[in-house]
Amino acid sequence: MRKTKKNDKNIEPQSVHWVSSILVALIGAFMAILDSSIVNVAIPTMMRVFNTDTSTIQWVVTIYMLALGVVVPLSGWLGDKLGLKKLYILSLIVFTVSSLLCTLSWNVNSLIVARVFQAIGGGMIMPTTMAMIYQVVPRENQGSAMGVFGIAMIVAPAVGPTLGGYLVEYVDWRWIFTINLPIGIIGVLLALIYLPHFPTREAGKLDVGGAITSAIGLFTLLLALSKGEDWGWGSLSIVLLFYTSFVFFALFVYLELTQENPLLDLRVFRYLTFTMGNIMIVVSTIGLFAGVYYISFFLQVVRGLGAMETGLITMPGALASGIMMPIAGKLYDKIGPKPLAICGVLWLAYTTYLFHNIDVITPNNVVILWMFIRGLGMPFAMMPAQTAALGVVPKELVGRATAITNIISRVSASFGIAVLTALLNSRMAIHTMQMNSQITGSSLAVNEFFTKLSGFLGGGVAAAAQTKSLGLMYIQMVIAKAAFVKGIDDVFYIAALSVLLGVIPACLLKKPSGTGKPIPGK
Repeated sequence: MRKTKKNDKNIEPQSVHWVSSILVALIGAFMAILDSSIVNVAIPTMMRVFNTDTSTIQWVVTIYMLALGVVVPLSGWLGDKLGLKKLYILSLIVFTVSSLLCTLSWNVNSLIVARVFQAIGGGMIMPTTMAMIYQVVPRENQGSAMGVFGIAMIVAPAVGPTLGGYLVEYVDWRWIFTINLPIGIIGVLLALIYLPHFPTREAGKLDVGGAITSAIGLFTLLLALSKGEDWGWGSLSIVLLFYTSFVFFALFVYLELTQENPLLDLRVFRYLTFTMGNIMIVVSTIGLFAGVYYISFFLQVVRGLGAMETGLITMPGALASGIMMPIAGKLYDKIGPKPLAICGVLWLAYTTYLFHNIDVITPNNVVILWMFIRGLGMPFAMMPAQTAALGVVPKELVGRATAITNIISRVSASFGIAVLTALLNSRMAIHTMQMNSQITGSSLAVNEFFTKLSGFLGGGVAAAAQTKSLGLMYIQMVIAKAAFVKGIDDVFYIAALSVLLGVIPACLLKKPSGTGKPIPGK
């Protein structure tokens, strides 16, 4: 067990009022999450400015995600070694300075390198912030604290496209990074003043084997999930990436279970509530991203809306979640996680299924209403599970446990999008084939329609043939759009069913009381 150093003269965290600490830590967390979504809006503009192709510019987004996966496992060990306050401030400084480098980038390669450093800072911020919450907040108030913290997790992804769209359209694309500079500086100054000095712990030697195997395993897995659709799921590159990921993860698990001082202490899965809570995080994350990602996809591809307009339509749902987060936190402190989690999963499953009815003619107001209703229940699906999962872990292991939870959340998001996108493409192909079989160039009804149309428009045989050719092209466009919508409907149906699986672990959640108890016999 890691012990606090005897000569450590730091203030005991819980002697400081936790509300101010959480609000200060929220600055860094909000920035880190916001940056994951705001950059997507500027991709077309950056591609034009740097005169590069789509596959190259996409690395601006992809490399950030990959670098996050590599650095997050180190956050627990560094938190013990440096202390959570020092690590948080250092991470925020790295994030802010690298944002300046992104602003000053002169070509796409310099931007990609700057994004790697930005991910190093951003990747450390989230697990460190969560670890601070569980160190500084009394156990009886942890639900309320996570409710406040959850505002950043829900609202930031929705604000990103709207804010990014505004900056790109009316200011300059570089401002999506420049905006981080004043906020980061203020965040560092407030952290120096208001964050308590968390005690350092005996971190021991860095588990180099665990660091290397986890880095390679996560890097190859996330790369495969992000590029599988582009490179082909059955391509040699993707198969080799999955194989490499599996081998290194297996080696990682072996090393962590045999190390005296593991990088990520996998023994925390002995706690039943921690295990069940993380399973719920997986299904809830898939449900969350199914709504956010594919609704935005629908509005931009089918409706032809811009990123800013799309953000304005999806924002009411995020604001509803932001309002309900503190309420869910208060209820957690009073009645515990189980009833909230069960209701939250059922609500999320039902509202995800609602989007199974979306169509080309569905009014935007209806989409806003569905997103709002969905947003009201979202906090109850995710927050109780995450709070209970980390609440049962002994305090000296919280830093390592938050790193594990963050990794699971990130991999779940990438996995969910990859699987659901593959499903979308498969269902689109099936629906396209079905509709094409009913409408062909040799169809009697089609020929009769175009014969009458060409007669109405006038012209000879050549004009009639051209009219038919153009008409068939238009029909194919209509079929493609209809197949896309039907495919998205199927995605929401499957996503709703997968979310329902979360009811099982939700029933096994327990409110932490004192130190957590491992699963019997383990």
